[in-house]
Amino acid sequence: MSNENMFWRDSALGKPREIEVKGGRLRVFEAGTGEPIVFVHGALVNPNLWRKVVSRLSPDFRCITLELPLGSHEIAMPDADLSPTGVADMIAEAIGVLGIERPAIVGNDSGGGLTQIALGRHPELAGRVVLTSCDAYENFPPRFFEITLWPARFPTLARGVFAPLRIRALRSAPFAYGWLMRSKLEPAVGDSYVLPILTRKDIGADFARFMRGFDSKFTLEAIEKLKDYARPALIAWSREDRFFPPAHAERLAKDIPGARLEWIDDAYTFSMEDQPERLAELIAGFVREPVAAKAD
Repeated sequence: MSNENMFWRDSALGKPREIEVKGGRLRVFEAGTGEPIVFVHGALVNPNLWRKVVSRLSPDFRCITLELPLGSHEIAMPDADLSPTGVADMIAEAIGVLGIERPAIVGNDSGGGLTQIALGRHPELAGRVVLTSCDAYENFPPRFFEITLWPARFPTLARGVFAPLRIRALRSAPFAYGWLMRSKLEPAVGDSYVLPILTRKDIGADFARFMRGFDSKFTLEAIEKLKDYARPALIAWSREDRFFPPAHAERLAKDIPGARLEWIDDAYTFSMEDQPERLAELIAGFVREPVAAKAD
């Protein structure tokens, strides 16, 4: 299989640029103007995850998508702290370097867990937050991935773990992306997710460092801090999610003051793939809502 799609990014994400953060260079993509929205992806995906939502929101909003060093990235960061708190601080630093004040932050999957950690450590970071189906509480990571991805904690084993995913048909299997999305994974998008870790030792080393830091103590600590969070929050959860239980959405909506819960039907974890129009409508409506005085 050709590696030509390995670093392909959908043009809907906008113009790429590189910024300097502690530990190295980080790629970001920007599209549109208006109120800023920062999108945070999880492990073994990249900004392509948000392409369908960004294309719907960029006519009215400034959409910034971070490319985090979580296994499907282009720029290796061997000197970066890739523990959960390290990546959370990287998100906060990137927002500061970009000069964005209190954007809306949208997180998904492990990126949603990292978003919670970032907000717990930097409570003034965001003007509002959207958590789609994501890691929370004791579920960081989900038990299924803790088991299946355990060998990937060691760079020498990572390629063996992901080698079957060179075969595009296998990417829809439950152990890959099949239980994360109901819709079909586009070949070019799938290539951009799996080929970096299969072909670049430095990317595999980054991912291994991130995986070794996974621990639910970080999300449990974060939610305790978020119980005092004084800014608007939207929980936009996939009702049929296989890894992130609806009960966690309900707990988040209760634990984060003033949070609102909205369900997304006919979608798994990647609602931005399965129901991008519904998710984009929820985000747009939420960002346009006036902020209550107490959240200032």
